[in-house]
Amino acid sequence: MPANPRTTAADVLLAVLLTALAIVTQAGSAPEPGWPAYVLAALTAAPVALRQTAPVLTLLVILAATTASSLLGHGLTNVGIGSLIGLFSVAILRSRPVAAAMWALSFAVILFNGFHSVPEVVWTHGLMAGVALAGVWMLGDSTKRWSQRAERAAEEAAQAVANERVRIGRELHDIVAHHMSVISLQAGLAKYVIDTDPPTAVRAIDTVGDTSREALTELRRLLDVLRVDDDASEPDDAYHPQPGLASLDELVERTRGAGLRVDLVTTGQPRDLPAGPDLCAYRIAQESLTNVLKHAGPASARIELDYGERMLTLGVTDDGAAPAKSRTSPKSHGIRGMRERAELYGGALTAGPRAAGGFGVVLRLPIDEVGKA
Repeated sequence: MPANPRTTAADVLLAVLLTALAIVTQAGSAPEPGWPAYVLAALTAAPVALRQTAPVLTLLVILAATTASSLLGHGLTNVGIGSLIGLFSVAILRSRPVAAAMWALSFAVILFNGFHSVPEVVWTHGLMAGVALAGVWMLGDSTKRWSQRAERAAEEAAQAVANERVRIGRELHDIVAHHMSVISLQAGLAKYVIDTDPPTAVRAIDTVGDTSREALTELRRLLDVLRVDDDASEPDDAYHPQPGLASLDELVERTRGAGLRVDLVTTGQPRDLPAGPDLCAYRIAQESLTNVLKHAGPASARIELDYGERMLTLGVTDDGAAPAKSRTSPKSHGIRGMRERAELYGGALTAGPRAAGGFGVVLRLPIDEVGKA
């Protein structure tokens, strides 16, 4: 764990204060101490400045200096404050086995120094010292666990943000790819027949207008998620639910307007699905039709939607003559995005060329995952 410059500066200041107090305390002791006593007094506090970078070494130096001062008869100059800070640092920055070993060593040193300096001390004083050291150890360990939980929460929040960005990117891809494909085809048709077949050109331009307005509506709805302000003056009817399988008929009609013949066949008992899987199935149908418009050439498509007892199956096939390799390229974001959508809700998606010709996409979502009959 890298040291924070601000906390390091605070540690240096604390070490200076404790060292000064230890030296002043040593100077007031009798008999008059020599320079070794002052050095040992300084070493019982000064290492605190390095507690974040070398906590075990810090505690060892403090314990050694405290023991040497006791053996030489210089007394205890900081009543164990340096040892407590050192043990707290070890508990935060090192593993529990290391912290346990340093607690045992600190307890032994304090017992030895206490009985050596004051032989008449009773055993309850030593027990109190051990309890105090254990309390410092537990405080450091709980602080470390709290810090780890905070770090995990921050990582999970960052991952959630990244996942939301991926989801929004996928939604943008689906919306823009489908609607722009329809607009492009209709605009090209209008340009081609504007002189020879004005009514067809007018219908194509109407389709462009309708499709562009729908695209703007979906984009506005999606980007509303990113808003951080709450404009109370905006009417509630400006917000609409995300599309789902109930909007599949509209998608088919819009695609037919782009010049692609599409058949829709529904089997089983239709039912309401949760918003996520419902949107997943709709987007996969939308992306599949977009791919037919973009890659299949002159073709017709068929959508088969089956509400089974335990499985929702959505199949989109076409009879286009375009090479399947162009649709299943490893760099194809469309197929990969559809597969990720399916896996998000416990489903599976297969896509590839059909034996009878053309291309097929099949989505299977478990009923238990998407709703109940």
